[in-house]
Amino acid sequence: MKLRALSKETQAAIEATFPKYPDKRSVLLPALWIVQGEHGYLSEEAMLDVAEILDITPVQVYEVATFYYMYNLKPVGKFHIQVCKTLSCALSGCNSVLAHIKKTLGIIPGETTKDGLFSLKRVECLAACGSGPMMQINEDYYEQLTPQKIDQILNDLRASGKSSLATKNFRLPVV
Repeated sequence: MKLRALSKETQAAIEATFPKYPDKRSVLLPALWIVQGEHGYLSEEAMLDVAEILDITPVQVYEVATFYYMYNLKPVGKFHIQVCKTLSCALSGCNSVLAHIKKTLGIIPGETTKDGLFSLKRVECLAACGSGPMMQINEDYYEQLTPQKIDQILNDLRASGKSSLATKNFRLPVV
């Protein structure tokens, strides 16, 4: 098999998950997560490689990759900001959170700052309905946001790459 975009290590990591699932197609979600871990996003070439490894069509891979917010189809900033827009967060102020981030960073959803540090996206439920408004940055949750908290988080990330204001860490298990 000649891979276009994936390393042999990534291919081996995907294939190592095969015994844990009833068939190759069932490996699609973790395979995409593994690929995104290597590249930071899912390129067309990488998705073609996944289709070949799993013996499914490229369209089947693309359908899944475009359905879930956790997959990026283009490069994102070092800090990928995802602001929850569902009803609970909307009622608690997600629009003002989004407006503050847009003003502070000078970008709109779908864009990345010129320095490549931050990208912004509006997403559906991030499962923190009781503590909104909230956002996820990479794998960290930030809840009960205010403009002051947002400023501190962004300044912390610029300065040290992490913020003590994170409330939870989300990591998709590759089982």
